[in-house]
Amino acid sequence: MVDPRTLPEDRSEAGFGDYKPALGPAQALAEANRCLYCADAPCVQKCPTGIDIPEFIRKISTGNLKGSARTILDANIFGMSCARVCPVEVLCVGGCVYNEMDAPPIAIGRLQRYATDAALAADWRYFEAGPDSGRSVGLVGGGPASLAAAHELRRRGHACTIYDAGKWLGGLNTTGVAPYKLRADDALAEVAYVLGIGGIAVESGVQVGRNVTWDALLARHDALFIGVGLGADRTLDIPGKELAGIDGAVAFIEKFKLGRVDLAGVKRAIVVGGGNTAVDAVRELVGLGVPEVTMLYRGDEAAMSGYEHEWKAAKIEGVRALWHTQPTAYVGRDGRVAGLRCVKLGADKRPLPGEAFEVPAELVLLAIGQARLGELVAGLGGVQLEGGRLIVDADGATGNPRVFAGGDCANGGKEVVNAVAEGKRAALAIDRALTTGASK
Repeated sequence: MVDPRTLPEDRSEAGFGDYKPALGPAQALAEANRCLYCADAPCVQKCPTGIDIPEFIRKISTGNLKGSARTILDANIFGMSCARVCPVEVLCVGGCVYNEMDAPPIAIGRLQRYATDAALAADWRYFEAGPDSGRSVGLVGGGPASLAAAHELRRRGHACTIYDAGKWLGGLNTTGVAPYKLRADDALAEVAYVLGIGGIAVESGVQVGRNVTWDALLARHDALFIGVGLGADRTLDIPGKELAGIDGAVAFIEKFKLGRVDLAGVKRAIVVGGGNTAVDAVRELVGLGVPEVTMLYRGDEAAMSGYEHEWKAAKIEGVRALWHTQPTAYVGRDGRVAGLRCVKLGADKRPLPGEAFEVPAELVLLAIGQARLGELVAGLGGVQLEGGRLIVDADGATGNPRVFAGGDCANGGKEVVNAVAEGKRAALAIDRALTTGASK
């Protein structure tokens, strides 16, 4: 389903505002005119999709907003969402030469949003489906990797069918991105824009292995692309895990983005983990009105994998952290979680004697990773796994010449922009395979 109007209007994410508000016309023009239009463009080198950043900014500075958006979307059809959710601080903005001049870097993400928002609002259409090739590609998973691949394949005339297990297309853009970056309705509007090229069929509620077999898909299509993302949140196998009030962070985020969550009585919440999902979750809990939010991590601040700029914002918002801390059991009261029993860890990650304590909380979210979906492809000839991830080459090709993959299921859980880049590269490789005689 891709119609944003079908989302509940009273969903919990609706109360969040933009963390990085949109630029107005005068602001965008002033910022665009700061760009030095570097010939070697280190910002472009840091962009996984290779957007010609100086070119799209130059077009904004000359009043060619429609051309600016085309430059972006030609490289990255998910340019609108990536403008919001990309960690630009460590990608394009991090590569800006102004960083070496002790001056503020160009606000590349906000300029990209300025152009792509205009394109989607006006429904500017730049791309058409190519002449019918007579070839068909099945894409398993409905997130950015599969959608980007399908869009690129349609530009080359190949018929596409997306098979998605869920109700809503867009993957984590729709269900998992923090709402202060990207709301579900905006994500669905972008999906509708991508599908607007035409000729991309969608079958929702389809689970491979349950509703359809891999053999059936291979018989139906000339090639397959697997973009299924990651699996469910990992759990802690410690006493009390059956108590109410314990949830996976990804599952919780989906609940409040697509519907309402009841946090009545939750005065204290704990998020276990130190990655980007954990940092998003603590900031979201603050935004949902939880008075006391704690991130609990077994390492220290320097070891956490969450982005530094995101954690800095969380601290400003009042989140506290407990470092070198390991949960050992849930504390319960009347069938609900009431806290975590923990121990302090030494530098060797071993519990320190006499350092046990309890942290009270009425809600505990686990952000300790997601299960790999590699077992989904068991029995698919030629497709190999390593550490639960699908093994692919630089073009997304697996060991089966008719099967390609990209996104989190292959890269282990990177950014939306990586998924888009991998989907597009795989689509180009599939096109080469289909047009050089590969067949069923």
